[in-house]
Amino acid sequence: MHIFAPLLTILMKLDRTLEDQIKELGDDHVSAAIDTPLREDAFLLNDGEKIDIIQKNVKEIMLTLGLDLEDDSLMGTPNRVAKMFVKEIFGGLHPDRKPKSSTFENKYKYGEMLVEKNITLYSTCEHHLLPIVGKAHIAYISKGTVVGLSKMNRIVDYFAKRPQVQERLNIQIVKELQDVLGTDDVACVIDAKHLCVNSRGIRDVDSSTVTAEYGGRFKEEAMRREFLDYINLETNF
Repeated sequence: MHIFAPLLTILMKLDRTLEDQIKELGDDHVSAAIDTPLREDAFLLNDGEKIDIIQKNVKEIMLTLGLDLEDDSLMGTPNRVAKMFVKEIFGGLHPDRKPKSSTFENKYKYGEMLVEKNITLYSTCEHHLLPIVGKAHIAYISKGTVVGLSKMNRIVDYFAKRPQVQERLNIQIVKELQDVLGTDDVACVIDAKHLCVNSRGIRDVDSSTVTAEYGGRFKEEAMRREFLDYINLETNF
């Protein structure tokens, strides 16, 4: 017992330190990681095993809140939530679901920026697990290859379907397209509402968050301005 006493004291101090740090952060959105934080054993369980475990935990949460799970409307909720977490809103955590982005030769020799704007974005705030809803706007300048338009939507959707911080989402989308296209000349602007702000806490229903990531030539003021002008063009069909 005497041997382990100092170690227990240290661990207790570390626990208190971590708890103090969490309290100090409060609702602040802080993240230093470009990659989504994942444990090394993140994919040892298959989807079915994950659903079974999550279902049991959701059931416990609902019971703790005092809900009657014998009610017809509630009895299937734990399973529905578990499947939604694994298969849908957090489906982008698994690398096997990453979209295959085939590229094609830029036969038209198109040398101006290509902009895909108003890509609908649904994600989840990693601090409160509440929705992030908004639009992503992407642009790139070809260095010999192009990618199918729908692939850009799929890339946005893939990285959005995980617990996220908006700044990280911006970076992940741009980095992926840079790797796919073999060029640094990629930009992404995201304008989104965070329900952790809109529906709880301060409950500011009108505010939205705008973030941007510019690579290569998009760091030049003139190129960046041209991109933003394209975004602001009205699209009426």
